[in-house]
Amino acid sequence: MHTAFHRLAAIAAIVALCVIVLGAFVRLSDAGLGCPDWPGCYGQFSWPMEAPAVAEANRAFPERPVESEKAWKEMVHRYLAGALVMLVLALNILSWKSANRQAGLRLLSALLLVLILFQAALGMWTVTLKLWPIVVLSHLMGGLATFGMLLWLVCRSGFSAPSQALVRIRPLIVTGLFVLVIQLALGGWTSANYSALACPDFPTCQGEMWPDSDFREGFIVWREIGIDYEGGVLDLPSRVAIHMTHRTGALFVFIILGWLALRLIRNTETQAGGYVLGTLLVAQVTLGILNILLYLPLPNAVAHNGVGALLLAMMIWLLHGSTPQRA
Repeated sequence: MHTAFHRLAAIAAIVALCVIVLGAFVRLSDAGLGCPDWPGCYGQFSWPMEAPAVAEANRAFPERPVESEKAWKEMVHRYLAGALVMLVLALNILSWKSANRQAGLRLLSALLLVLILFQAALGMWTVTLKLWPIVVLSHLMGGLATFGMLLWLVCRSGFSAPSQALVRIRPLIVTGLFVLVIQLALGGWTSANYSALACPDFPTCQGEMWPDSDFREGFIVWREIGIDYEGGVLDLPSRVAIHMTHRTGALFVFIILGWLALRLIRNTETQAGGYVLGTLLVAQVTLGILNILLYLPLPNAVAHNGVGALLLAMMIWLLHGSTPQRA
């Protein structure tokens, strides 16, 4: 085990999870444009708090007056993301030690640094392009990719021996990870287009099994730049199409990951992992249904994002455990 690198990677992974959850909190509380500029907030290192500073900020940005309850959320998220960048930079420095170079950690760390710097650019574009949906989705998926790569580094630097029980079901694990990533992207697209409440009932949608939907409009990726997308711009049929696609994807994920969990539980060597996966899966589906029935309460919606990230973590751990060692 590469102890120092492993510990730092674990800390960075925990911070990345916090950034993801805090980012969901910012997005779901409509604070994504709490600061209309970047990297500062109304031209300041922190957000305006005193009355003179607020008045000056309002004069400088008359199109978006200061809302302190939104501005502080956005800036805390930026501070934490900045701390994560520093941790990834430290991982790159550690990766140049001879032992870590031989373990193949240097290339992975360098790729991770490139990814997180691009992620910072996406964070800037999220603000400057006024919540452009494709940028919001890319920012979300970039955060999950950063978290996933950090977890892979944790596994790579701390655990080497694969499990033969996992190797035998590797195709199912790979399939499960694939459908989960697609579903996470669909969830991100649902959130970016404010479609979570397009269907306020369950299991029906607006009293029908499948109401009028506009898939063509709902899944246009490249939309006009310069529009303020806060609150969404799509009509109801377009949002219904996005929402119902996300529901359908959830069914596929539940079937495939549920089957994987049962396969794991049947084997005493992997039983604990099966119970963890099954518990996370049931929790995620339950939170998704409660989002609809309770009209998207903020704590529940944030938890839905957090458990989604934990499901990704579990699948990456299973993937690493099923990867045969190279000679």
